[in-house]
Amino acid sequence: MNERRDIWEFRTVAGHSAGTDLIGFHVEAVDGPIGKVDKLSEAVGEQYLVVDTGPWIFGRRVLLPAGTVTRIEIAEQKVYVDRSRDEIKNSPDLDDDGPDGAPDGDYDARRRFGPYYDAFYGGRIF
Repeated sequence: MNERRDIWEFRTVAGHSAGTDLIGFHVEAVDGPIGKVDKLSEAVGEQYLVVDTGPWIFGRRVLLPAGTVTRIEIAEQKVYVDRSRDEIKNSPDLDDDGPDGAPDGDYDARRRFGPYYDAFYGGRIF
């Protein structure tokens, strides 16, 4: 199990600067590529990426809390995360009420995805 952390904020060592456009960056799990960044939330306390997995898991979009990001390589246009492809594949579904379909403030990613991802980082942190 990894160290306990707030998964809804970028790690300071990840190399993310607020306002950096990551849309279209390739996302790499610990064991291979998973897709491209489709959306980025930089909301305080609820930062995350939405990744379009393309044909890898039948065009499914997945949500990854910002705390899963270990590093961002701007020149390579790549985002590296500390989860495996299977862990990401088994994450909760991103439904129609998700980040693209809900008005600002109506979608609670922490409540929907926190129980799944928090388990990898030592439990809930608020």
